[in-house]
Amino acid sequence: MNIVKAQIRKDHFSTTIQSGSNNQIMADEPMDVGGMNTGFSPGELLCASLAACITITLRMYADRKQWPLEHADVQVTLLRDTHLNTTSMQSSIRLTGNLTDEQKQRLLEIGDRCSIHKILTHPIHIHTVLEEDNSI
Repeated sequence: MNIVKAQIRKDHFSTTIQSGSNNQIMADEPMDVGGMNTGFSPGELLCASLAACITITLRMYADRKQWPLEHADVQVTLLRDTHLNTTSMQSSIRLTGNLTDEQKQRLLEIGDRCSIHKILTHPIHIHTVLEEDNSI
């Protein structure tokens, strides 16, 4: 189970995000929507999660197969159509190393099998509860 906490104070819209393992990042909105651009926007964080998962999965697979993958570059684009209420994501992968065409194709297939890709392409259920503020 992954647990992440986000906290916002009065700054528009700077948010501190902390992982269960005590790593910390900042999120914010771009200046053109009222933020200060001090961190990733929520949409960028979603893209970052997928891009990171793909690259890690590619590295793990190439290492296990002992394939000469020098590095993998992944770009994820999030496209949101508010009129149709649809969302699509596109990932582009660039592989560097002395890889055969078959190895490259296999890595492309493996990238689509990362855990975040599976989460995003299967039903997601979100249940939100309101907790009482006992700080007073």
